Amino acid sequence: MKKLFFLTLLSTLLFSCSNNGPVNNNPFIPNYSFTVDINMNLPLYSNLQYPSNAIYYAGKGVKGLIIFNTGSGYNAFDAACPNQTLSSCSTMTINGIEAVCPCDSKTYSLFTGQGNLQYPMKQYRVEVNGNVLRIYN
Repeated sequence: MKKLFFLTLLSTLLFSCSNNGPVNNNPFIPNYSFTVDINMNLPLYSNLQYPSNAIYYAGKGVKGLIIFNTGSGYNAFDAACPNQTLSSCSTMTINGIEAVCPCDSKTYSLFTGQGNLQYPMKQYRVEVNGNVLRIYN
């Protein structure tokens, strides 16, 4: 009886583990490791303090980052079009609460990263510490 209890407890612990992060399996967008801190007190990033605002941050990820205030937290996505091979037109632009891929004019929600195609936007982890956002992969 003790062995059965121990085995049940052990299997529960092994199968309930989570990495608490988004799944980033996309054949079009490679995985790069990075960390960036965004100070929202700076004028360039102060729009992020208000819900439904987004900014583009160049130089990190594959094609830059799109950072969005959902009202209840923050999302950070790669600006590379998730359903296109990397090219000169595959950097998405921000249009209100959506990101638009200029290659095929497909739109993706900045609340969820979802669009109407196979792959959603590649999401990165975000930690909030006061007015500083840490975005990393």
